[in-house]
Formats: sequence, C-alpha cells, structure tokens
Amino acid sequence: MRLVALPGVVGLLVLCAGPAAAQVPTTPVPPLVDPSGPPAAVPVGTGRAVGDAGTGLAVIRLLPNSAPTRSIIPGAEDKLPKQAGVEVGFGLASAQVNSEAYLSFEKVIAQASPGGIAVQGASPQTPGALAQTAPPGNQQPRAGGINPPSTPLDTMVKAGLLNGQVHAQWSDTLGPCVGTIADSSTELASLSALNAIPTLPSTPDLTGVFDAPNLDPAADQAVIDGLKNLTGGLSTLGGVLSGQGSTKTALLSLPNTLSARSVVRLVDIPGSPNKAVESTSTMQVAAVKLLAGTPFELSVNVVSQPTLVVTSTGDKATSTVKYTAPVLEVVQGGKSLGRLDAANPKLDVPIGIPLQNPAEKLPIIGGLLGNGQALPAGLSKLDLGVLRLSVAGLNQKGEDSTQPFKGYQLGATARLLDLQVLPTDALGLPNLPSALAQISLGEQVARAYAPTGGVICGASPTAPLPPAPQPKGPQLAYTNAAYHSVPIFWSGTGMLLIGVILVAALPRRKRV
Repeated sequence: MRLVALPGVVGLLVLCAGPAAAQVPTTPVPPLVDPSGPPAAVPVGTGRAVGDAGTGLAVIRLLPNSAPTRSIIPGAEDKLPKQAGVEVGFGLASAQVNSEAYLSFEKVIAQASPGGIAVQGASPQTPGALAQTAPPGNQQPRAGGINPPSTPLDTMVKAGLLNGQVHAQWSDTLGPCVGTIADSSTELASLSALNAIPTLPSTPDLTGVFDAPNLDPAADQAVIDGLKNLTGGLSTLGGVLSGQGSTKTALLSLPNTLSARSVVRLVDIPGSPNKAVESTSTMQVAAVKLLAGTPFELSVNVVSQPTLVVTSTGDKATSTVKYTAPVLEVVQGGKSLGRLDAANPKLDVPIGIPLQNPAEKLPIIGGLLGNGQALPAGLSKLDLGVLRLSVAGLNQKGEDSTQPFKGYQLGATARLLDLQVLPTDALGLPNLPSALAQISLGEQVARAYAPTGGVICGASPTAPLPPAPQPKGPQLAYTNAAYHSVPIFWSGTGMLLIGVILVAALPRRKRV
C-alpha cells in the first residue's frame, strides 16, 4: 500500500532535495471532468499548516555522484547534482503534516521504515514499514519491530534489531491544532557496514593495471610489489576487512543503540493567538567504531548530539532555523586525532602501503602499522587512499509562497557524520570515481510552512459537501449477463411477494 510502502532511499533523496519545497508530496488533485461539479475539497478556514521532518539513521552510498539525476523537465538533468550508483538506507523516521492534502488520510502521516535501496535513483517498494495516518485521530501511538528483510546486501551491510513508533493525530473540528500532530521514531540496536569495498579490485596483483600518472615506471612497480605482499586486495583495504574465518571486519560499526526522532507540531507565537509550525529532527548516538577489532580501530565519540528545529510563523522576519551542531572526538590507540565540529568539519585518515615490506603484511592506516605500533622513523610509505570524516554543515533555504496559501516556507538539512573512502592521485587505477564509497549517519531534514500571521486555531465545523452532480451523457453498455441478474432477482422477489399478498387478501370460496 502507498502509506506503508517504504520511502526507503527515496525518502532520503527528499532529505537531500531543496528544502524550500516544504509542501509534503501527496496524491495530486485530479482535474474536474465536469466544470459545473463540486470542488475536489471544501476549503477550511482554520488550521492550515504544512510541515515535515525526516531522519535517517544510516545511508551507505556506492559510487556517490556518479549517476545522472532523472527529470521529466527537458534539460534539467544536466543542472541537477548527480546521485549515487547504489544507495542503502536504514532506520528512516518521517513525520508529515499537510492540511491541504486531497485525500483525508494523507493530512497526517507518521512512518518508521526499516530501510530501503535505490539504484541510480530508482527505489522499489520494500515491506516492513510501520505507519499511522490521520484523520481520524489516534489516541495511542503504534509501536513494533520493523526489522529489514534479508537481502543479498547482507554481506555488505548488516543491521540488528530495529524498533519503531509512530503517532498521527488530527481533530475533526480543530484540524491540526492538537499540539503534536505527527511523531515518528526509530531505534537501531547495532549496525555494521562495508566489510568490502566493491568498487576496488579484490586481487592483490595489479600487474598491467596499476599506472599512477605521477609516478615513474620504477615507482609503479614498487607499489605493485608492495600490494602483492599485503594479505588481501584493495577491496578489503589490503586484508584489514577480511577478519578471521567467517567473521568479517566492517569499515564502520555501531556497537551501541542509535535512535532518531522526527516531530511536527504547532507551537505558540509570542504576542499572537495563532500558532507556528515547528518541525524537529533529533539524533541520539554514543559512539561510532571504524575498523573495530583491528589494530587500526578508531573510535568516533559523540560529545554533543545534533538537533535540527525549523519553525515557520508565516512571516520571514520571525521564522527561524535552530541547529545544535554535533561535536565528535576521533580517537585511535588512546590518542586523540582531533575534533570534528562546525569550526573543524573535516579530518583525513590516510591509508598507505609500506615500501619496505614489513612482516605484518597489512597497510598503514592513520600512522599505525599492522601490529598497532606507530610508524617508525625512516620507513617509507605511499598513501593510496584516504578515510575522510566530516560533519555536514547546515544548509537552509526559505521563501515566500502563495500556493496552496499565502505564507512563508522554511527548510534545512544536516548530517551527523560522513565517512568517505577517497582515492589519492597515487592510486593509478583506470576509471575511478572521485569517491569510492560513502556512509552517512544521521541525515536530518526539517521543513515548515505556515500561513501569513500563523495558523488560526479555533473550532470550525466541517462544511457539508455539495450534492454530487448527476451523470451526463450516455451510460456505459452492459457487457455481462451478471448486470441483469440482480434486477431480475429483485423483480421476481417483488412479484412473488405481491402474489402472496393478493392470495391472502382475496376471500375464499366454499366448495359446494
């Protein structure tokens, strides 16, 4: 069904889309066949509000910015940013409010989805979502497990127990003026992602393939010989992701609970009896592990949790975006490598190969050897890749609008953490993209749209619908005998009943 179908990565593409488009996409209003007929919906004088909030716990992108974005508008594909070749999302929580929705049950939609996948921007529907809609309003939220189904991608990414809760409310007389209108949350027990990087070769022997443009043939051969001495191919970062036996080491893992919540509600406007639309996206996570269980393990400790709040009063001067930026501490081997925050949004951890063939047969990551010791002086290495950690800055956009009502719409997006695997110029492989893989944690979006002056709240009885117009023109032809069976049945039944009444009413003659 449309309401319980997982928006999956399409939902996250909405997060990445222009936040100014605050109107929640719902069923389009069909055109009237008969101009003299009634309108598609009766306008409501009170409680007009539009807003949505969405949070994705984790999104894995392979070959980011490699696939063109499709568009029905001619020439728009060349102007739109490119999408990833493959996207996989987990733990999606969305809360949507649209008083102007054509279908009544689309006015409020709260969804908690286990995950989804998109290939070059196309996302199939996947089962398992938890949803609640209004009207009618719901006194109690709906909760339950929303574990993602098993897929062939389990070898690349694995999610643990996933729970969700959704709550959608609406009043028959007050519309959205019920406080919290839509509330959705997801909680993920554990996650491990990328125990291999499929965009890199799996064989350690790159003879005849490796050719770095900034290295001479002798240096190229030294790199090829160095790769041969590693335990595994570049797809496993030289054997680091191979693990022991059937156990695979993941590039990123979440040992503790990760939770997300999205809320849309109405709040007071100081000095006004009307209300503002407030959309909120929040995240809760303790720590993120990179290369857990290996000598290169990095811990990304979340010092400050991110919160995104967008409030629209209907006027540009008083509408606001409030963002609490995350603060992340990166630690390796008990030593701090640096902090990620708004002032320092990026940190690179190099991945290199030793050129003297050490006994560990593993690469050098972040200045550590395969035995966990620091890189000794005099040992030369060549960096072939980079693990780039970054916090995505706040992007916001707002504009005045007149459709479906006059007001001001405001939106913003942000991310908790981006982990990218980037090649360096020394990685001489043909046709490599600018990024090999990307994992995003805590993708957040919040958008709000209120009428000028704010949302008017007050009891407003529902206006009666005008009478339906009588059909005009020729009727459809009967094409099946079943059309005649019902009237024949009732005609026969009526005649039998009349016959019974006549027989009972007529006087009986005595036999002579």
